Amino acid sequence: MESVKNAKRSYEKEYRQKVCSPVEAAAVVKSGDCLCFPISVGEPTLFVRALAARRHELEGVVINQQHHLCPDYFTEDSAPHIKVNAWFTSHVSREAVQKGWADFVPNYFHEVPRLLRDYWPVDVAGTVVSPMDEHGYFTCSLSVAYTMEAIKKAKKVVVQVNPQAPRTHGNCHIHISEVDHIIECDEPLASLTIPPITPVEEAIGGYISELVEDGSCLQLGWGGIPNSVCKALLHKKDLGIHTELLSDGMVDLMLSGAVNNSRKQTHTGKTVATFALGTSRLYEFMNENPRIEMHPVDYVNYPHNIGKNDNVVSINATLEVDLLGQCCSESFGHLQYSGTGGQADFVRGSNISNGGKGFITTASTAKNGTISRIVPTLAPGASVTTGKNDVDYVVTEFGVAKLRGQTARQRAINLINIAHPDFRGELTEAARRMNRI
Repeated sequence: MESVKNAKRSYEKEYRQKVCSPVEAAAVVKSGDCLCFPISVGEPTLFVRALAARRHELEGVVINQQHHLCPDYFTEDSAPHIKVNAWFTSHVSREAVQKGWADFVPNYFHEVPRLLRDYWPVDVAGTVVSPMDEHGYFTCSLSVAYTMEAIKKAKKVVVQVNPQAPRTHGNCHIHISEVDHIIECDEPLASLTIPPITPVEEAIGGYISELVEDGSCLQLGWGGIPNSVCKALLHKKDLGIHTELLSDGMVDLMLSGAVNNSRKQTHTGKTVATFALGTSRLYEFMNENPRIEMHPVDYVNYPHNIGKNDNVVSINATLEVDLLGQCCSESFGHLQYSGTGGQADFVRGSNISNGGKGFITTASTAKNGTISRIVPTLAPGASVTTGKNDVDYVVTEFGVAKLRGQTARQRAINLINIAHPDFRGELTEAARRMNRI
């Protein structure tokens, strides 16, 4: 039988044999190939930049990805060479999608691994990983989501090993035997600056915190409102976390003791997420933290898995809400701005949960108070991210509107009551014209 020491030496030898430069790794890609990269901070930037540098040598390469970082191939002249299918647009890909240089793929986030299995070929998959351990395993670190499925299906796998990528626990491990090419790098991971909480965000966070009970299980997104909610929940007890995105505000909840995951029905004692994005403080906190588990998105975001925990509280943002409660959270009219992400998954999961509550949040106005985000009807071409039948609560800085179980008439009244006072009159008149009130 092979000794443990020999196995370790074998893994180390295999590792050294697979190390290459970014240029050598990019040379693996051929015209007509389909590639898959992880969400956001898991994007292997050195590999992607090297690939973008040789894009004019290629024809018909397709990249499938959710939330991109590298802007190098989002140009009109790149499209014939490298075309991107964006599952969620970011500041990098937004213009390309709107101008037709890239394509947008509507999806529920929890279904992406299945879409990879059933619809999308993967010739090459690339990802950032934490360094290999003595047993030959890397971890997907901050971006698990659909990465494991892409690697499983790929003909060639490229990993970018970064010692600054935290080693994470959960179902997120890749063995050296699954890897074809290794790029070594030591560079800071993509991070976000935490903006100060505005008075509007603080007010919304305060309203939500009043409705969150001790023992609730939380899902929050990114931004000022989730950060405000986290701050407002620091005095709570026995909270849990089962979330798509792990962020800095949740670190504060865990360090304060407000979150201990003791009342969760699944993964008791553990914080569960599918990807993380924030500051270096978050990444440091996650490194080798046995109380945090990272799992694939088809598990974490599957509504019935979410609903297995009692008292799930989902908190998500929207761009526009009509008087029936339909929420457009991803487009301005027909112009794609972001994507559905996990909003619909967690709204439905909180509805399934015993005692669950789903909050859709928005400032009451946009463009310096000149536009109401609560509208009689959604803008022409707007995407309905969360349907009227799924919405539970809508929250602005002016209060909370309960929609679930309410008549269409009562929904309109409740929403008008939390609109900005400057727009309540015209919303009321519009509702009367539509026979809503």
